[in-house]
Amino acid sequence: MTVVSTADSTHVSLAERAYDEIRRMIIRLDLAPGDVVREAELQAVLDMSRTPIREALQRLARDHFVSVIPRRGMFVAAIQIDELAMLYETRAIMEPYAARLATRRGTQRDWDEMADVLAETARPGTLPGELLELDRRCHEIIWRASGNRFLTDTLDALYAQSDRLWHMYLADVHDMGHAVDEHATIHAALVDGRADDVADLVQNHVNSFDAQVRAAVAERLGTPIPPPDSHRTIELAAFVRESAEHEGVGR
Repeated sequence: MTVVSTADSTHVSLAERAYDEIRRMIIRLDLAPGDVVREAELQAVLDMSRTPIREALQRLARDHFVSVIPRRGMFVAAIQIDELAMLYETRAIMEPYAARLATRRGTQRDWDEMADVLAETARPGTLPGELLELDRRCHEIIWRASGNRFLTDTLDALYAQSDRLWHMYLADVHDMGHAVDEHATIHAALVDGRADDVADLVQNHVNSFDAQVRAAVAERLGTPIPPPDSHRTIELAAFVRESAEHEGVGR
């Protein structure tokens, strides 16, 4: 058994916290696409040493939130228009599969927690940004209930990119109330153990957000944005569904 020292644990937690804080700054556009990322400034803002900041930035580069350009430095990565289709076709496949796993592996405790989150959305005066955070918490509960950390890590990174798109294009105009209502329907299907319905509802939820982002980007740019390759998405979805049925997910 590997023994982790207190110093090592503290170091890991600092690097993790640095990652979360810097990523949040990028998502919320405090660090906008194209901005130069300066380690010294981040050290001052986060009150951390160089090492956890550097490790966090290396991880953010792997997750495509920052880009390193030789002899020029590190910059906040942009989300290219042609990457929108890849982002959402990936989520549209992986989120329903995670939901199928969650339907089988989740517990009443998970669904009670999700019900508590949904109750928070009913508070009068809840701001759109707060509703988005509650939306994320609903997704996180489902990911956790899936019991697959590889899915969870990947979906966390994908959702964060979607979150950034929301702040870039939809924060001032998008009504999150409909998304919250969709989660209530998903929750009911999870409680009942209806795996097929859960998967379909989650896929529709992701596709709805994708369509709204496309419309907002197209309006901003004044040009239509091509949708994902529906044939490829359907083929992948069918493959995932067959794999899930073969493994007994949702039975």
